[in-house]
Amino acid sequence: MMQSSKTPVLFQTSRNYSVLEILQIIVLASLVLYFGKTLFIPLSFSLLMSFILYPICKWMQGKGLDKGIAIFISILGVTLLVGAVLYLLFAQFTEFLKEWQSLRVKLAETIKELSLLLLERFNISLEKQSDFIGNMLNNSGSQVFSILRSTAYSLSESVFFLLMIPIFSALLLYHRHLLSNALYQLFPAEQKNTVHEILIETIHEYYNFIKGMLLVYLLVGLLNSIGLWIIGIPNPFLFGFIASILTFIPYVGIMISALLPIAVSWITYNSVWYPLAVIVVFSIVQLLEAYIIFPFAVGSRLKINTLVIIIVVIVGGILWGAAGMILFIPFTSIIKLIADRTPSLKTLSVLLGDGEVRKLSEEPISKD
Repeated sequence: MMQSSKTPVLFQTSRNYSVLEILQIIVLASLVLYFGKTLFIPLSFSLLMSFILYPICKWMQGKGLDKGIAIFISILGVTLLVGAVLYLLFAQFTEFLKEWQSLRVKLAETIKELSLLLLERFNISLEKQSDFIGNMLNNSGSQVFSILRSTAYSLSESVFFLLMIPIFSALLLYHRHLLSNALYQLFPAEQKNTVHEILIETIHEYYNFIKGMLLVYLLVGLLNSIGLWIIGIPNPFLFGFIASILTFIPYVGIMISALLPIAVSWITYNSVWYPLAVIVVFSIVQLLEAYIIFPFAVGSRLKINTLVIIIVVIVGGILWGAAGMILFIPFTSIIKLIADRTPSLKTLSVLLGDGEVRKLSEEPISKD
């Protein structure tokens, strides 16, 4: 599709920012984002959810439903979807617990075989092995409290996010006209159409982002399934796609989803190499997803080049952890939308883009 040669200009300014000023802005923004992440993370997810649900709410309102009822139905649908994913995670953990007795027996046998191997091959006595294990347990015991404390904090933070995200989303959807009118007041009247266009394109960008994420989950599920099928794990497509879906829950999801195929492979083949092969398959697929599949599938839909996507994912992980690795991608697309309409940010627009240069309108904005 041919794009118009004239793109509405949002900011018309001839000022060029120095490198020092740009660095100061970046440092200040990074500090605000890092120390305010308790507020900004759920608010950002809520903004993302409200953009996704806006077309659905608007359609239901067009069918005669009250705005509040339309918002409630939309939020309820998303809540049920998240609940289904959490139930799937819980079911995986329950299945793993059912196999724990058999796994404990096999684990004890494996430790005994390893101990005999160390004794026969390396002449390490059982006393030395016991002393080594005891020292290791004593050293790790001092870190148990800090691990439990960080785990409890992460759990409480996740519960807080899960509670606040639907509330923020509902409020953003309900007061969307008030918020958009307040946004229009920040700009001159003649730029209202341009701001409105950016809002519409932002919703479209988020829609493309979700389509890209669905493609990511499909590819990851296929790669997981093929890898498990190659090494001979029973029900590879079931385990592969469950692991793909649960990657939505960063770090924890992939670990929990790997437990059941690891247990099944160990019990089925009575060998430690098959569980190790499962771990290798999931690790390789996760690396491919993080550095190739995700940047390609999502970045191409948002028209942002792959290098920028990788850098943004790393920066997001540093500032906001796993949440930042997800949220900073659509944020970057919004920055690109603004840069496309700002002559002084033309260099930034080209740097973020995928090679397709959009021409800015050279017509000055009238000042009445």
